[in-house]
Formats: sequence, C-alpha cells, structure tokens
Amino acid sequence: MEILIFGAGAVGLGLANCLIKSGNTVHIIGREETVSALSIDGLERTGLFGDFHAPPFSFSAYCSVEEPESGPYDYVLVCTKSFDTRAAGETLAAAPAIRSDRTQFVLCQNGWGNAEAFSAFFPTEQIKAGRIITGFRRPKPNQVDITVHADAVHLGSLYDDNLDSLEPLAKALEEGGLPSRITENIEKDLWAKMLYNCMLNGLSTLYGVAYGYLGESVHTRDLMDTIAHEVFEVMQASGHSTHWEKVEDYLKVFYGNQLPATYRHEPSMLQDIRAHKPTEIDALNGAVVALGRKHGVPTPVNHTIQQMIHFLTERPKIV
Repeated sequence: MEILIFGAGAVGLGLANCLIKSGNTVHIIGREETVSALSIDGLERTGLFGDFHAPPFSFSAYCSVEEPESGPYDYVLVCTKSFDTRAAGETLAAAPAIRSDRTQFVLCQNGWGNAEAFSAFFPTEQIKAGRIITGFRRPKPNQVDITVHADAVHLGSLYDDNLDSLEPLAKALEEGGLPSRITENIEKDLWAKMLYNCMLNGLSTLYGVAYGYLGESVHTRDLMDTIAHEVFEVMQASGHSTHWEKVEDYLKVFYGNQLPATYRHEPSMLQDIRAHKPTEIDALNGAVVALGRKHGVPTPVNHTIQQMIHFLTERPKIV
C-alpha cells in the first residue's frame, strides 16, 4: 500500500515505523530537522513492542507534501497536533495528486472536533478516525520510544458505516507490531479518551507530575472527579455517548484500571510546555467548554484548567 504520514511527531513516527515494518511504501512529511535525521539515520523504534530500525532507503521523508513524486495514496494518516487540523486540511486539499476517490484520511489526533474541521476540505465518507492510547515518546528526531500501551488502536468513522476500507490498514499496523482493530463505536472510544485526557493532561501539566501522583491526593482526585462530571454532562447534552452510562461507572474503571496502568506517564502537553510550544488544551478541556457553552452546560473547572494552561503557554520564557 501507498501511505502518507502527515506529521512526523512521536505518534506519526510510531505509526510509520509499524507500517514500514509490515512492508508498505511509506512517505513521511515533517519538519526539516526531523526529515534530515530520518534521511541520514533512518527511523528507530524502541520500547514495549521491541526494537526495529527502518533504514533510510526503506521509506521517504520530505518537508512538503508537494515533494514526493507519488500518489494517489491509499491512506493519509493525519498525525499533527489538533490545533493544526485546519491547516493540515488546507495543505492536503491544495495537493490533489495525493488523493483519489478511494483515499482514506485517518485522523490520528487527540481531542474532539478534528473530523468536523477536516470535513471543510474533504467528503465525510473519506474521513476516518483513529483512537490511539499507546504512549509514544520521541527522544531524538528520528527515534520513537513506546512507553505505554493501554489498548489496541481503534479505527472507525464518525460519518460512515462502511468500514471495509480500513481493514488493510488495521492489518498492516497489526503485522508491524501495533495491535489494531476496526470498531463501529469510534465515537464512544473518542469520548472515553476525552474523559481520560481531560482529567489528567491539564492537571499533570500544571503540577509538573506524572499521572499517578494525581490519584494519590484527595485534592486532585476531587478536581478530576469534577472534570469527569462536567465532561459527562456536556457529552450527553450534545447528543454523544461513551461506553459507560453513568460517570460513576467510568470513575471506577479510571481509578481501578486506567490510572494505575499509566502511573508514571507524562502527557505530551507537559512536554510541550517545557519546550515552550503550544498545547492541545483547546481540543480537550477547551472543547468541553465550547460544547458546554453551546448547550447551556456550566463547565467551570474545565474552563479554569484551559485558562491556566493558556497562561503557561503565553508567559515569557524564563532563562
């Protein structure tokens, strides 16, 4: 298969490595530093699923979507940060050679609202979603380290019941070492991930600690519980659902299974703040705030988290 990875961060390189390993033709679009490192030293994977090195001749890396003399692609995996979704859609729409009517755009991003933004540029039947709850870290520009794996990659659609087009991609990821499967419940999966990320990412970033420490204090547990209640109310008011009918049922799973499994994990949001980069807060807690405002549901704690992260992002760099 011909596959384009648009966005060469930790997630993009993690998926690319698996797809290269399973024998696909992979093109990666990334920033100049990353492309240079990949072109010289190849793509290295370490961590939970074993080491694998993809030499430079086994794939291609470019700084612009216009550079590869290839296409149309079977799949375009959009692995940018959520705040770049609209820009990604504009860039890909301006390069008609990359796609055909059968090309599937798979959004492999955090947060809620990415598919809606992308639908301004492509037909909804070509837009798919991936839920990824594997922890990818990028120690070097050409290295991805898999630190946490909570569940298989789930692939599905928020718009279309025909999911047959995703079967080859799921198989390729699986053969490359990353468990993957097709689901008809991708909306429920995405909202489950929203609950988890909204409860943890902002607070972990604000306090500068790994996830597990948040569960040890009655103060942060109270904040996380309130965030979960607000997310649940907004989700239901906006006509969406997840795998649990009541927030109390989810909290039992969260504290009993999910949080212990990722005790020492740090979110990419914390890494972004340390690197003085923008964060995805507006697609997480901020998306909850926006939907709450639209449907008349108060979200004071999610709003506070959003504003505090914005302050950290905008404050002057202290040397």
